[in-house]
Amino acid sequence: MMDVRGKRVVVAGLGASGGAAARLLAERGARLVLSDRSDAIDIRGLPQGELRLGSEDPRALDGADLVVVSPGVPPSAPMLREADRRRIPIIGEIELAAAIIEAPIVAITGTNGKSTVTVLAGEMFKAAGYRTFVGGNLGQPLSEAVACRPEVAVAEVSSFQLERIVRFKPRVGVYLNLTEDHLDRYRDLAEYGRAKARLFANQDTNDFALLSRDDPNVWALAPSLRARVTGFGMTPDPRLARCLWLAGDRILWRDGEREMSVDLSGYRPGGRHNRINAMAAAGAALVLGVGEAPIERALREFRPLPHRMEFVAERQGVTYIDDSKGTNVGAVCEALAALSGRVILIAGGTDKGGDYAPLKPSFADKVRLLLLIGAARDRMHEALEGTTAIELLLDLKEAVQRAARVAQPGDTVLLSPACSSFDQFRNYAERGKVFQELVRAL
Repeated sequence: MMDVRGKRVVVAGLGASGGAAARLLAERGARLVLSDRSDAIDIRGLPQGELRLGSEDPRALDGADLVVVSPGVPPSAPMLREADRRRIPIIGEIELAAAIIEAPIVAITGTNGKSTVTVLAGEMFKAAGYRTFVGGNLGQPLSEAVACRPEVAVAEVSSFQLERIVRFKPRVGVYLNLTEDHLDRYRDLAEYGRAKARLFANQDTNDFALLSRDDPNVWALAPSLRARVTGFGMTPDPRLARCLWLAGDRILWRDGEREMSVDLSGYRPGGRHNRINAMAAAGAALVLGVGEAPIERALREFRPLPHRMEFVAERQGVTYIDDSKGTNVGAVCEALAALSGRVILIAGGTDKGGDYAPLKPSFADKVRLLLLIGAARDRMHEALEGTTAIELLLDLKEAVQRAARVAQPGDTVLLSPACSSFDQFRNYAERGKVFQELVRAL
């Protein structure tokens, strides 16, 4: 257990994650320096400490014993570079929390689907009667689990959070997939993948690693892991002692000589990706001893999360779908694969450095019009020109109105941007909310 009493700790980044870390550190007797590049931080709810806002003054590190960094602070930040130069230990918020939480941690990462799997796995543990914390990169920061005293903590973890782990050791680690994303932070897909693979760095033979067999970048990790590896995928692999796969409306699990079957027929979310999400969540519950009945109950009662292929409305035979959480190319490909019929796609936003060309096969015979908005629209247009009809528009309002004018009965108007939202919105949730308001106002 980490002892911070009396130590001078710098908290770098005072968003939700940093604020939760600061409160936990204060409760444990640390002397705090609260630092953020912005001077517009709402300090209500923050504990007492030395405030340093609006700059990254290296003098904040004077006498520091530890730096706790929020995931939004990039490794290249001057504060972190100076801390590294001074050899001051730097950890992330999940490292701090995990050092104090006594319950087993189920940690879920991947480019796409991790929020859905996190919430669904949490519901499975709750249905089995466990006092369960659900959060991490999704909703409540992991530090807030300490006060809850859970029996199981289920956490979504991002690559940003995993960059600064030291001893973070989930009892169950789930790695869903890897596609291009955040290439404004990482040099290439390989570096991004290495950050995510740190999820398993401290696991041993008492722990579990669930890896997608359908993603070669993920499955390639299997031989190098010390944990007990379970591969999950669309089809079985008879060579594996531990395996999850789909057979019709059932999830099948083999663990050595044990086999179990989970009924998937009551699970409402459609699309291949959602069935894989259900399988991954079920796997996390199964390896920790949860039975079929509570898993099936959680599957029946689960509703899709907001802004993830969320039905908004039907207007004059046209369906409107909010997939604002589709912030990378892989997510848009999955969204399009889940739809039948012709699609008018609204995309664009803040470019994250990835390649948009992999969208082309998903567009074939499906996307009849692409409406591009935001800062990335010119780059997306250049990458996708000739694939389908493309129009460049100013903003989301103009795109929704244009889509409504040209849509025909049977079409789907899909917001799935392949980009982050920060050029025009605070986050993907605000973007999705605005989209829904615009649709309902038609």
